Amino acid sequence: MDQEEFARRRRRLMEHVGKGSIAILPTAVERIRNRDVHYPFRPDSDFYYLSGFPEPEAVIVLVPGRAQGEFLLFCRERDAERETWDGRRAGLEGACAQYGADDAFPITDLDDILPGLLENRERIYYTMGLDPEFDQRVLGWLNRVRGKARQGVNAPEEFITLAHVLHELRLHKSRAEVRVMRRAAEIAAEGHREAMARCQPGMHEYQIEAILQHAFLQAGSRSPAYPSIVGGGVNGCILHYRENASVLCDGDLLLIDAGAEYDCYASDITRTFPVNGSFTPLQRDIYEVVLEAQLAAIAQCRAGNHWDDPHQAAVRVLTRGLVGLGLLKGRVPTLIREGAYRSYYMHRTGHWLGMDVHDVGDYKVGGQWRLLEAGMTLTVEPGLYFIPGTKGLPKRFAGIGIRIEDDVLVTRGAPDVLTRAAPKTVAEIESLMARGQAAAA
Repeated sequence: MDQEEFARRRRRLMEHVGKGSIAILPTAVERIRNRDVHYPFRPDSDFYYLSGFPEPEAVIVLVPGRAQGEFLLFCRERDAERETWDGRRAGLEGACAQYGADDAFPITDLDDILPGLLENRERIYYTMGLDPEFDQRVLGWLNRVRGKARQGVNAPEEFITLAHVLHELRLHKSRAEVRVMRRAAEIAAEGHREAMARCQPGMHEYQIEAILQHAFLQAGSRSPAYPSIVGGGVNGCILHYRENASVLCDGDLLLIDAGAEYDCYASDITRTFPVNGSFTPLQRDIYEVVLEAQLAAIAQCRAGNHWDDPHQAAVRVLTRGLVGLGLLKGRVPTLIREGAYRSYYMHRTGHWLGMDVHDVGDYKVGGQWRLLEAGMTLTVEPGLYFIPGTKGLPKRFAGIGIRIEDDVLVTRGAPDVLTRAAPKTVAEIESLMARGQAAAA
């Protein structure tokens, strides 16, 4: 993504906050994994959205109307010794030349410089509560400015959360963002195709996870968008299954919920398929119900519809399907009103998607479900889960868990399924798996 895209975002944000304001945004904090080993660093999504700056120990300050420059970046200085050990740094020169900062300062000078930038500003835009230590620093800077009141220096009187304004901007994806998200979706779809093609009874779930990871890395994704869920058999009934350690058994289904991150944008795909390559009649019947529900939900992902419309469409199909399977009895509208389906479908049908897999943005505005608009991206992921021990559940259903998930871009026309390259019809899945088994023989 080029620097003009990030500059455009900063301009839009500064138009919203207005002159007289100052916005402060630190990146994420590095975290220790164990002893002197850190977790792989990923910048804070809001910070990266405005800068594209990938390094730790950095703070963005936006000062609309400042004559000497509106975009200030505090970051680490160049250090030949540390760069030999830990990798290259942009430094102050690179912050300006490569990342478009109007001015850059050493991160070690933040406490000395920031209070002066607050002077005579009317409002501070900053999101409290994410980093308590940094919160205290911001309050300390503010109090230092207040202490200059007798010198005729005015301190900001309003403290406004930056997240609300910024997250509304992030909710609507630009063309550049859509291109990146489309690539993230293509990479994830390739991983799912590889997993289907190479799956065999007797493999472990973590071996399938390794296939996904390999496909992601080969295609340029440096990290999954979230820990992959690879649940065989009854493990597919655990919504956020993480162990990925069981043996895959002949006759079971395998539920994979896995997405790739590309340039800090997430994809999110779920596919469910038979470990041995062929659905049983019962598995097929349940699968077709979930697929019909997903297609009905995707059809509702149109500009002008409400956020809740895809969910309601899925619930209608799932409830009707549960009646057809003999698991519910009664009139479909009554069963929906009573929530009878919730024993087998206990989650919502989707969420916003973007830089975070559960991305930012309000789902309701003024107490009402918000209208979908072109440029919004969301997941559509209905499922049915037949958990052993559920009251009244026939034994032949027990342990079957099926979810189908795609990433959908709302447009001015038909919904754009970004993850369409991942097979999901019964015929597509069985054909791909048959070819994979033949190639492995």
